[in-house]
Amino acid sequence: MAKGASIGLAMIIPGVSGGTLAVLLGVYDKIIESIGNLFKDFKKSVLFLLPILLGAVLAFAALYFPLKYALKYAPFPTIMLFAGFMAGSCPDLYKKANKNGFKKRDIAAIIIPCLLVIGICFIPSIGDVDLSANMHVSGYFILLLIGAVASCALVVPGISGSMLLLIFGYYNPILNTISALKDNFGHSLLVLATFAVGLVVGFFTIAKLMQLLLKKFRRVTFWAITGFVIGSIPAVVITFFHQYGDNPAVYLTPLQISLGVILFVAGAIGTFLLAGYAVKHTEKLQAASRNETPPPEPIEAESTETPTETYENNKQ
Repeated sequence: MAKGASIGLAMIIPGVSGGTLAVLLGVYDKIIESIGNLFKDFKKSVLFLLPILLGAVLAFAALYFPLKYALKYAPFPTIMLFAGFMAGSCPDLYKKANKNGFKKRDIAAIIIPCLLVIGICFIPSIGDVDLSANMHVSGYFILLLIGAVASCALVVPGISGSMLLLIFGYYNPILNTISALKDNFGHSLLVLATFAVGLVVGFFTIAKLMQLLLKKFRRVTFWAITGFVIGSIPAVVITFFHQYGDNPAVYLTPLQISLGVILFVAGAIGTFLLAGYAVKHTEKLQAASRNETPPPEPIEAESTETPTETYENNKQ
């Protein structure tokens, strides 16, 4: 649930990918496998996915407004903290990817996704769309498609759903729709439900594709995921300047810059140490389980001796 909560937080921060957090938390493979086998092994898949989904929803609901205020009044330190989390996790991610081997052609598998993630940040926004009650019927079909595109962020590491929504002009309108639930519940719920359907359809489609890639081209896919994550670190900073660069005097004061650098370093060091501790702790548990496993007791054959025969044998 805690890992799901971290993924839920990533959906709020522009430039941060939920898929990236899943990779860094070590649950990406299992999530993709569970989604791909949802109908084949329903009970096992649901038991694994449910706590993660529940954690993501609870974190999103509980921290949506606090993070909204943090992004409003201190966006640079907030974003730099998440950038630090990702930077600190890269060494552990490299070790995991390297377990599958490395070939010279894998360099392209790292560089291309890295450049793709950074390049997306330079696509100009088309401006905020209208999601009010006056929206045309065709707007709901477009919203379905946007939901499917945004689902890439939940499955493909490094691709930020919030960044894609910013580019297509849906990020702020959807956040405003969430805020408007208390004032215009019916229409707001319809808009969010339409978007959610698109998310679900796209999510399962892309997850199935990722499952196939991890099965057939595991080594290259892992290095591509590494490239996506590495590219997402500068992408987070670029996203900040895209969204808040119009008022640098307000959002880039000496205090905010200093706090941002401190949080970046603290986040990177903290995550690096935590990842190292988790690896050592796991190794200790595995070693302990191997050493403490009692040897199987020998199976004694049942004696067919009578009590008298047993007494005589013992006496001899």
